Amino acid sequence: MYRIVTKKVLNPSVTQMEIEAPLVARKARAGQFIILRVDDEGERIPLTVAGCDAGRGTVKIIFQIVGATTALLGAKNEGEYISDFVGPLGRATETEGVKKVCVVGGGVGCAIAMPAAQEFRRLGAEVTSIIGFRSKDLVILTDEFEACSDRMILMTDDGSAGRHGNVTVPLKELLESGERFDRILAIGPLVMMKFVAEAARPFGVPVVVSMNPIMIDGTGMCGGCRLSLVHEGKRITKFACVDGPEFDGYEVDFDEAMTRGRMYSEFERHAYEETCRLLGRA
Repeated sequence: MYRIVTKKVLNPSVTQMEIEAPLVARKARAGQFIILRVDDEGERIPLTVAGCDAGRGTVKIIFQIVGATTALLGAKNEGEYISDFVGPLGRATETEGVKKVCVVGGGVGCAIAMPAAQEFRRLGAEVTSIIGFRSKDLVILTDEFEACSDRMILMTDDGSAGRHGNVTVPLKELLESGERFDRILAIGPLVMMKFVAEAARPFGVPVVVSMNPIMIDGTGMCGGCRLSLVHEGKRITKFACVDGPEFDGYEVDFDEAMTRGRMYSEFERHAYEETCRLLGRA
């Protein structure tokens, strides 16, 4: 059993928790993920490590309440326990040789982007962070990004906080003005990552994307995180949880990934509604 040390509501649908898991905290690195089960009868879900404190033996997770399991997890309080917390899994963010990086985060994907930005900064890289949200009410982690960035740009779709527009607007402005990065790391909704890659393509800047959004059980056995890459003219299949979760953004077939992701939406909606009834929220 794994104790919930702290719990903090970041916005109406996003929650941050620190979980007591000393062995995971000792080894986890930016970009990796864990698999948890809320109870012994629950499903496995993968969540990216949003930070860890080896001294305290805690691992930070940030999750959006979108389905049955995240609703159950969100109903837990400080001092309570979850059944399983396994990791770290997946490949850590590659940082070698990067002196100047642009980290682009969208929505709850900023929880994944943040530890990567922190790691780049720790290693001495110049960090530009662009983070985007639909509206002011959904903005999270601005203080954390400010602390680890040489330059931080906040965008909202409706203009209620920061600048008006999506994350590709300032990215294009920077690239068109002659700014050059060793790498762009984009983490967020699939459609956002697709357009970040397209915005950067004319400038030839390497783009890395996290395919965490398509992972399901995190072991490679379910096949739910299967994705197609076009590598050197050949179409190949990879699995986000065991081969990633980070990939070359120019190679990913985002349209296929988005189509496959919608296959489970109706099932998940029914499971979420049933869980809400059990929790007395409906």
